[in-house]
Amino acid sequence: MPDFISIADYHKRLEEGSTSCLATVEEYLAAIEAKKHLNAFVEVYADEARARAKELDASTAPKGKLHGVVIGIKDVICHKGHKVTAASKILEGFTAVFSATAVERLLAEGAIIIGRLNCDEFAMGSTNENSVYGKVLNAADETRISGGSSGGSAVAVQAGLCMASLGSDTGGSVRQPADFCGIVGLKPTYGRISRYGLIAYASSFDQIGIFSQNIPDAALLLEVIAGPDEYDSTVSLKPVPQYSKELKKEQKSYKIAYFPEALNHESLDPEIGAAIKNKLEEWQTQGHTVAPVTFDLLDYIVPAYYILTTAEAASNLSRYDGVKYGYRHPVQNDADLDIFYKNNRSAGFGWEVKRRIMLGNFVLSSGYYDAYFTQAQKVRKLLTNKLTLIFNDFDFICMPTAPSVAFKIGEKMTDPISMYIADIYTVMANLTGVPGIALPLFQHSRYHMPFGLQLMSSHFNELPLLSFSHNILAN
Repeated sequence: MPDFISIADYHKRLEEGSTSCLATVEEYLAAIEAKKHLNAFVEVYADEARARAKELDASTAPKGKLHGVVIGIKDVICHKGHKVTAASKILEGFTAVFSATAVERLLAEGAIIIGRLNCDEFAMGSTNENSVYGKVLNAADETRISGGSSGGSAVAVQAGLCMASLGSDTGGSVRQPADFCGIVGLKPTYGRISRYGLIAYASSFDQIGIFSQNIPDAALLLEVIAGPDEYDSTVSLKPVPQYSKELKKEQKSYKIAYFPEALNHESLDPEIGAAIKNKLEEWQTQGHTVAPVTFDLLDYIVPAYYILTTAEAASNLSRYDGVKYGYRHPVQNDADLDIFYKNNRSAGFGWEVKRRIMLGNFVLSSGYYDAYFTQAQKVRKLLTNKLTLIFNDFDFICMPTAPSVAFKIGEKMTDPISMYIADIYTVMANLTGVPGIALPLFQHSRYHMPFGLQLMSSHFNELPLLSFSHNILAN
């Protein structure tokens, strides 16, 4: 929708009669068709979206907070009666038998789900090049990656193919593609949003996240989909604030910490580091308290993250064997169950997923469990304790979101270690469970690509995080 500004503005135009839900859906369907080469969508629910729009237009009163809002969902989030494949051949032809709680809550508030969005296979990747459906192109420069794993969700919002979208964030998979695409990406506190209906990668890390053009829209979606859920034992029972109503624009003094080790890290693009340092100075002149905090665990974050997540992935993905659903290799020896499993999984999983399954099984194996998995859990505990102490004295931590702008397609596919190291700034929020948000603020002078910064706050402190972010983007 070329003239989309915000959900509030859209609702105002619906009330005035200057547009309708059906007209809006038709505009988005036309935009999706015109930009299908970006490969953001793997399936578009055109007829269903039109029918839903007609139903909403015929209602005598708004159906809910998201009346007529057009939303896309990542292909790891279940929607009953619709295919969901986690962008993997192993789930070829699988149809969801129930909807994720987040999807149910969107629909209950009048949202229109227009399709499912491309991603890295089983949400494993940072570029959206590990998908059975092919790579997603960055709308700002189609020779560059979209980011991952929620690349399709990011590009759909970036390119104006939907108003907002849902992704999942296990180690930065919402915040990093949001940064690369120049939009807002929010990862809430672990347990703030139910994971019921989210295909698992690493269960103690995964969290559904939100992509939007602005903070008020992200706040509204979080308000709708967050909260207790009887189907998820890990979801928080804490009451959900009315984020959209309590979002403030007034200036308030906050205490902001930053890690010199992060801003001076050798992997960080100098222009990104300089832009964030300038922003920190600007906040100080505005009356905020900005101070450095020594953080000596930075280089332990990525190794701990990949040990723990691959261990959980090896366990979670063991269920995909081709027995009851999904891909089954055409050549089988029914007399040998091991070969049956091996054929299905070897052909059904892509290389990145197989790499992580093997690594996960290795770190969980006898003789290596204590050397790797146990040590990584200790690092996770140290990180959590460290951040708890920091948030006793500060409201936010400011970090880069990624060490570079979106790089060229194929640039790092032959170097997985380099790819993993690029997650250095995002995985901390997942290891510790705190909320994080990526804010689009800058344009790189050399590459002419967007980039921004990341803010983290203490557990369940999304409201001040959103309020401060709103102030930053509004000024």
